[in-house]
Amino acid sequence: MKNIIVVICLFVIGFSVQSQEVKKKKNAKISFEVDGICGMCKKRIETAALKSKGVKFAIWSVETHQLNVIMDERKTDIATIQSNILKVGHDIVGLEDVKQKATLEAYNSVHPCCKYRDEEIILDHKGELKKQKKKQ
Repeated sequence: MKNIIVVICLFVIGFSVQSQEVKKKKNAKISFEVDGICGMCKKRIETAALKSKGVKFAIWSVETHQLNVIMDERKTDIATIQSNILKVGHDIVGLEDVKQKATLEAYNSVHPCCKYRDEEIILDHKGELKKQKKKQ
């Protein structure tokens, strides 16, 4: 009788442990903010995300700076995708609103028109710098 109770307890424990495992999704959707300024930034950011193994879809919005990704959580994680984006020179505002800055070397490797940290370049992309030049 004791053996039967022990076997039943082991089965119950085994099933409860198995049910507590976090299932990794095959098509997980994530979104986070990536700094950038233009179409060249868009291409660079999306390419860096797509080069991460397991990323199926990546699209970045120039207006909102949101990167939307569909990924296989069994093959990659958010940290890997963000690391690849940082390596190509773009800053990230992560899921917990923690800002991660690309290294100065990586940032300096982007095209001169993509220097999103430079206020003058930002104004130029918005057209305000062009308006100021015409007034003068």
